[in-house]
Amino acid sequence: MSKLREYGADFSLFLVALAWGGTFFIVQDAVSKTPVYVFLFWRFFLSSLLMAAISYKKILHIDLKTLKAGLVLGFFMFTGFAFQTFGLTLTLSSTVAFLTGLNVIIVPFLLYIIFGKKASIYSILGAVIASCGLYFLTSGGSLGFGIGESYALICAFAFAFHIVFTDKYSKKYDVFLLVTIQLFVVAVLSFFAALFFDGTFVPQDVNFVFVEATLATVLFATVFAFGIQTAMQRYTTPAKTAIIFTLEPVSAGVFGYFFAGELLNLVQLGGAFLILFGMLSAELGTYFRNKKAKEYKC
Repeated sequence: MSKLREYGADFSLFLVALAWGGTFFIVQDAVSKTPVYVFLFWRFFLSSLLMAAISYKKILHIDLKTLKAGLVLGFFMFTGFAFQTFGLTLTLSSTVAFLTGLNVIIVPFLLYIIFGKKASIYSILGAVIASCGLYFLTSGGSLGFGIGESYALICAFAFAFHIVFTDKYSKKYDVFLLVTIQLFVVAVLSFFAALFFDGTFVPQDVNFVFVEATLATVLFATVFAFGIQTAMQRYTTPAKTAIIFTLEPVSAGVFGYFFAGELLNLVQLGGAFLILFGMLSAELGTYFRNKKAKEYKC
C-alpha cells in the first residue's frame, strides 16, 4: 500500500508540472502588458484568499510553529520567483530556464548537507539525465556567467530549498495552513516588490488576457499546484519531486504547440525525451530496488 501511495503521489506531482506548464504561455501574454510583480501580487493575493476560505476553520487554531514553517516556505517561494524575474531582465530566457531547472541536481545535495539524507543512486542518475535534457530543451542557451546567470542560480537554490523544506514541514504540520500561509507571504512580498520596482500594485489594464491568466494561475498553477505539492510530498522523496518538476518545460512546450502555435526543433524534442527518461530512470530504479530487497528478505 505504501508503494501504491508513493506512485499516486508521483502522479499527482506530474499533474502539478502539467498545470505549471499549461499556464506558461497564458502568463507570458499577461506579463507582456502587466508588470511581473503586479501580476504576482494579484495571483498570490487571490490565491491566499481562496485558500483561507477553504481552510478558515483551521486558521482559528493556528499555532506559532506552523506559522514559522509557512513563513519559511513563503520566503523561499518568493525568492525563487523574484530572482528568476531579475535573471530574465538580464540574460536569455533559455539560460534562466536551464539554470532554474538545476534545482533537480541541488536538491539531493541539500538533503544530505542539511538533514544527512542520502538520495538513491537512481534518483541522482535521473537528475543528471533530466538536467542534460533541460539544457537541450532550452535550446542549449549560452552559459556565459554574468549577473543574470547568478540571479537564475540563486532562484534554483531557492526552489530547491522550497522542495526540501516542504518535505520536512508537510509531514509535521497541517497542509492547508502551510499552503495558506506561504501564499499570503508571497502576496505581501510581491506587494512591496510591485511598489518598489513598478511604482504601483494596480494593473493598468484589467483586460481579458489579465483576467484569464489570473484565474488560470490562481486555480490551477497556485492553489491546486502548491496544495498538491505540499500534500503529496509527504509520500515521496524530494529528489523525485525535483525530477518530476523538470517536466514543467516539457508540458509548456506541448501546450505551446497545440494552443499557441509554438514549435520545438529536433534538439529540443531530444531534450524533452531525456527529461522523460530521467524521470522513468528514477521511478523504475526505485521500483526494481524495492522489488529486489523484498526478494532478498524472502
